[in-house]
Amino acid sequence: MKENFAKRLKYLREEKGLSQEKLAKALNYQVSQSAIAAWEISSRVPTLDSAIILADFFDVSLDYIAGRED
Repeated sequence: MKENFAKRLKYLREEKGLSQEKLAKALNYQVSQSAIAAWEISSRVPTLDSAIILADFFDVSLDYIAGRED
């Protein structure tokens, strides 16, 4: 599941034309650039709170961002 999340996050971020730093800034640094980088290479997984913040920002469901649904 980590790999699905990583791919989805990177896809959503790039679709909006955001760098990792710009995404962190858009989220008012509730999520750091280093956390985003770690998630995108599957070296860490987000907390539920962080996943919710990202799903809300990208206007997708938690299942979608986790790669559980298309």
